[in-house]
Amino acid sequence: MSVVLFASVVRVRDGLPLSASTDYEQDKGFQETKKHLKGLSKKLSQFPDRCSLRSGLYNINFTSSLGVGYLMVCTESYPNVLAFSFLDELQREFIVTYDTKRINSALRPFSFIEFDNFIRKTKQRYNSPRSLSTKINLADMQTEFKLRPPYQLSAEDIGTINGFSQHKQSKYKGIAPNQMLEAVTLSGIVACVLSVLCGALNLLRGVHAIESVLQNEDEDFNYVIAFFLGNAACLYQCYLFAYFSVWRNIKSFLAFAMICLCNMYLYELRNMWQILFHVTVGAFITLQIHLRQPQGKSPDYNV
Repeated sequence: MSVVLFASVVRVRDGLPLSASTDYEQDKGFQETKKHLKGLSKKLSQFPDRCSLRSGLYNINFTSSLGVGYLMVCTESYPNVLAFSFLDELQREFIVTYDTKRINSALRPFSFIEFDNFIRKTKQRYNSPRSLSTKINLADMQTEFKLRPPYQLSAEDIGTINGFSQHKQSKYKGIAPNQMLEAVTLSGIVACVLSVLCGALNLLRGVHAIESVLQNEDEDFNYVIAFFLGNAACLYQCYLFAYFSVWRNIKSFLAFAMICLCNMYLYELRNMWQILFHVTVGAFITLQIHLRQPQGKSPDYNV
């Protein structure tokens, strides 16, 4: 029998479950599949925004958008195009019902448990495909599905096989395919330009410091290192702003810490205003990196 068995909504950055349907299925294979789903929900940021995973007699499908992941378990014979249409409906309703600030501030699991009513009603509709087919355009969805099929994951990708952790590295340790960032804002452009300017100033001062070392052996070569490290940190901040990377926020914070340390070391060569300018620009672009989140499907995307 082709049916949707379970669905859940999680926060992408930490896998916190926000809502889920009620689980009545006691089949051992289904419970094993739910373990895979739980492991997958903690690693959504490492994968493309649409994926499928075969787990025994069941399929796990998920989409992610605007920092929220939508996952479901269905029988292996359930049509993929309907599965992702189901997830798309969950996404549309969740985006309309809850704002990003409330989602990001949620602390407890299942903070939006009331959303399970919509999940239950939608699941009932999609488990009656005859009545459903008259309300959605299957031809358009199938065409879109062929143009952009979901990525097929393996158990190794989520690091669990039969409940045991595997120590193989994911093939998406770096940038995930099709993972794009949100549109650049004016403040983001300003931050990036200022960061490039700070990097150029560090590079120029570093070159002058090398000349001083060559002319006077008593000069401290560590100043040269500090200038060039500051230059590298500024340019790396620009890279993190422009491109998606795993642990992007942590990397940007470490780069900002490097900028602060370099400016502390260069205290004797810079006045207080210069140091304040470099640190402020570093903090500004770090904030912009945090605000520019990965972009999922747009709300009007029909699968």
